[in-house]
Amino acid sequence: MSAGREEESGAPTASATAARRAAEQLGDRLALGSAPVAAIVLGSGLGGLAERIEDARRVLFREVPGFPQATVHGHAGVLIAGKLAGRPVLAMAGRFHLYEGHSPRLAGYSTRVLHALGARTLFVSNAAGGINRNFAAGDLMVVADHINLMFRNPLEGPLEPGDTRFPDMSDPYDRGLRAMLHEAGKKLGVPLRDGVYAGLLGPSYETPAEVRMLERLGADAVGMSTVPETIVARAVGMRVAGVSCITNLACGLSLTPLSHEEVLETTTRVARDFENLVTGFVGAL
Repeated sequence: MSAGREEESGAPTASATAARRAAEQLGDRLALGSAPVAAIVLGSGLGGLAERIEDARRVLFREVPGFPQATVHGHAGVLIAGKLAGRPVLAMAGRFHLYEGHSPRLAGYSTRVLHALGARTLFVSNAAGGINRNFAAGDLMVVADHINLMFRNPLEGPLEPGDTRFPDMSDPYDRGLRAMLHEAGKKLGVPLRDGVYAGLLGPSYETPAEVRMLERLGADAVGMSTVPETIVARAVGMRVAGVSCITNLACGLSLTPLSHEEVLETTTRVARDFENLVTGFVGAL
C-alpha cells in the first residue's frame, strides 16, 4: 500500500505528529549540528545543486518515514543535509505530486518534515511552462504569487497541531526574500523575471484554450507542483521563496510539441545560473 493510500485510509502518515517522529528518526543520520538556514526543494532537472552541498549526508526518500519513492524522471528522490555557501541547509532532490496519485496532505508532507528538522525558510523551485508572452525558454522567474487550480488543499481535514487553521496568503512568497533573490541575481549577472505561478493537477499538459484562460486569469507560468508545499509552509509559519525555470512556451504559444525531455534539456542548459543564484541567496540569509 502506498503512503498516500495509507494516509487516505486514516493512518497518520502525513500528519504533523508523523513529521516530528520522522525528524527524530532522521536526526542521527543527518547529523544536523545547527538549525538549517533554509530547506530547498529542487524541481525537475534542477537537482544538480545537490552536488554543491558540502559535507553532505544523504537519505533516500524510501528510508524517510512516510515518504514514498520518487517516480518522476529528473527527481533523484534524496533528502540531503550539509552546507551551501558555508551555511547549513536541507535539500530535497525531488518531490511528491498529486498527479502521481498522492493525496494533497502527502504532497505537502515533506514541508512538515523539513520544518520539524528545524528549517524556518523554504525555497521551492520548479520547471514551468511560460504563459507570459515576454518570457523565453531558459528564463528564471521569481515567484511572486500563485493560483491554486489543483482544486485541492493540503490542509483539508482536522487541524494539525501547530498549524494555523486559516493561514494568511496575502504574501505567500515573502517580499523580503524575493528582494534578496533579485539582489543575488544582480551581483551574479543572472537576469530574473517576476510572475505568478499557476498550479494545475496534471499530468497532461494544458490545451491551447486552457493556456489562453490562464493568461486571462493573470498567470505568467504554469506547472504541476509547489502550491501544496507553500500552503503547508505558511500554515506552520515558514517564510517561502520560489523560482520557476521557464522550460518552454506553454501550448498554443509556439509550434513545438511539449515533452518532458524538452523540460530536462532546458533545465540542464540553465542549471549553472540557477545553482549560482540559489547559492548566492543562501549565502545572504
